[in-house]
Amino acid sequence: MGDVIKGVRLLVDGQRWVLRHRRDWRFGMIPALITLVGYVVALVALVLWAGDLVDWATPFADHWASPWSGAFRGVLTAMLFGGGLLLSVISFTAVTLLVGDPFYEALSARVERSEGDCPEAPERPLWREVWVAVRDGVRVLLWAVGFGVVLFAAGFIPVAGQTAVPAVGFCVSGFFLALELCTVACERRDVDLTARTRLLRRRLPLVLGFGVPLAVVFLVPFVAVVLMPGAVAGATLLVRELLPPPPRPEPEPHLEPEPGRLGTAPPHEPWPYPTERSGGAGGSAGGSAGGGAGA
Repeated sequence: MGDVIKGVRLLVDGQRWVLRHRRDWRFGMIPALITLVGYVVALVALVLWAGDLVDWATPFADHWASPWSGAFRGVLTAMLFGGGLLLSVISFTAVTLLVGDPFYEALSARVERSEGDCPEAPERPLWREVWVAVRDGVRVLLWAVGFGVVLFAAGFIPVAGQTAVPAVGFCVSGFFLALELCTVACERRDVDLTARTRLLRRRLPLVLGFGVPLAVVFLVPFVAVVLMPGAVAGATLLVRELLPPPPRPEPEPHLEPEPGRLGTAPPHEPWPYPTERSGGAGGSAGGSAGGGAGA
């Protein structure tokens, strides 16, 4: 339970960080807003032309009896729109991170520096970074869709389908959301998708405490736009919790000789010491002078 609370605290700390840095917050909302506008346009187009698309795809239903043809195509139209809506919800974060990669890379680096240590990102050509982002985003999307199909089928189980399955669904969504948001900070540490997945699974309560509340509020599109910069900042803090930076080496103590005590060599001084050389020279001179006087 402690890890769950810590995960929620990391999410809140990320939102607080962007509230203290308003400029980063405003710039971080731009990619999310662009993605939201694109998704709204696509969904409106789907609503307008979904019926025509279904009619074109089902010419065999033209000869069916009147109620069955309309009912069949109506169900397909509803499923098409529902699938498009589900796909937009699942892929929103991945597409936003892809669109706003320079914004979120800079934001994440500033969060790291404010925490005292920012790892150096490995040098990669731009085309490779884009390819890795697209490839990993598609892989995560396919994983999420696979889990979604299984949970959708499990939803028809009496009692469990109406109680346990929705809770499991939010946990799955929260995990994949955290997995996508940790991309920026993990790539800076050269942690690929497979290693990142294993890393998050090792402390699952912490990850779910961070991701599940975010998955719930991200169901509201405009809220997702507002909270996206803070989510990236919180995910950076989450990665620092999962992969803490190595401790800085302590400086070696500088040994000084005790005043008035001979026999302890100051650092980097040869034997005999300057004080003894001067004393020895003085003693020799005194002895010579005494001998001369005696003579």
